[in-house]
Amino acid sequence: MKEIMETSLWVLFLTFLKVNLLSTSGPASVGLLHSEAVGRFVTESQFVQAVGFSSVLPGSDALQLAMYIGYAAGGILGGLVALAGSILPPTVLILGVVMILQRLRREAWVGKFVEGLTPAISVLMLFTAWKIFNTASHIGLFGWGIALASFVVLFKDYIPARFVLLVAGILGVLIIR
Repeated sequence: MKEIMETSLWVLFLTFLKVNLLSTSGPASVGLLHSEAVGRFVTESQFVQAVGFSSVLPGSDALQLAMYIGYAAGGILGGLVALAGSILPPTVLILGVVMILQRLRREAWVGKFVEGLTPAISVLMLFTAWKIFNTASHIGLFGWGIALASFVVLFKDYIPARFVLLVAGILGVLIIR
């Protein structure tokens, strides 16, 4: 019995390691995870329920899905094993990048590279905001007002960002609906 449990936990770990190495996580990994997990660790209805829960709850969908399937397959230990298999690849990758950047931090080209990323990320965020506002046609003038006020307050550093986001969200819920 113990040997079967260890083997299934090992298979569970390898499955989530494989899924997270072969996909970019999030919605892209759901299809691969479906083919790997349904019939092996969970039923079709359990998988659908897990996807529903993970998309409704706050936090990372991929990690919640991993913990749900792991828990269904092996209890609390199974959930922890699936979580470990899910977070190991990105953790190792980030640690590797940090180690490389730590060695190269005094190089001039690294500083210029980071300086070049700043406007690119800013433009990416602006395009994302534009897409959100274009798809949410019900926002209207008041929604644009909230966005503009939030931008001005954040730009001038009057209030910490977390409070600006909290107030903007509450205003959106209460007024825009």
